[in-house]
Amino acid sequence: MVDLGSDAVEVNLAGLLDGLPHGFLGRRGGVSSGGVAGLNVGLGSGDEPAAVAENRRRAAEAVLPGAPLASVYQIHSPDCVILSEEVWSDAQRPHADALVTNRPGVLIGVVTADCAPVLLADRVAGVVGAAHAGWKGAIGGVTDSTIAQMISLGAERARIVAAVGPCIAQASYEVDGAFRDRFLAMAADNAQFFAQGREGHWQFDLELYVAARLESAGIAGVERLGLDTYPAPERFYSYRRATHRQEASYGRQISLIAVG
Repeated sequence: MVDLGSDAVEVNLAGLLDGLPHGFLGRRGGVSSGGVAGLNVGLGSGDEPAAVAENRRRAAEAVLPGAPLASVYQIHSPDCVILSEEVWSDAQRPHADALVTNRPGVLIGVVTADCAPVLLADRVAGVVGAAHAGWKGAIGGVTDSTIAQMISLGAERARIVAAVGPCIAQASYEVDGAFRDRFLAMAADNAQFFAQGREGHWQFDLELYVAARLESAGIAGVERLGLDTYPAPERFYSYRRATHRQEASYGRQISLIAVG
């Protein structure tokens, strides 16, 4: 982790992605104010557009200075798109929850506020990916789609590594029985991702589930950063925390990667 103080952009790094321009960013170092104070990069957060634009610029500069940034209009789907030619504008973002590229010098990213951001890379092929894995996207196979699109660009499954960044942790993620039943209907061994909570409720381990999906895809390695968004308001935005506090809005942090 790189943390140069409250005025600096915080960039959390993954060992498996060492040497590649990448980072899982938090809320420190931005210009937004009020309930979304900090480095809010959420285009749909209700924040001042100029503040969001400046925050997105700062985020990109912290990871790969001068690089253009491409993201997607996230819809909690398993869909992944390829950025192969011109970098689309924020207004032209395709509806998807992951994107991959083999273009050097271009940052791709996803925004989150409890969901799991996943950054992936095949250094040899020069292919990278970024995925937004909320529970819907995770169970739907967004990481599988991302890996498949990377392979279509020349990556090899046995060379791909992935890191799961800041997301809501099991201790903070209470769900009901119906939620758990969805996962058990997919596979009985999904029970391992749920711990018994208060009566009629369970604690879901999203980070571990996403990592397990990645591992089951047969890639070379998976790293979990183990950073919980919910109990750290000074570092991360959290949709669930904002909801529990009855806050009017919530910000989003961004996770970025580029071909080295």
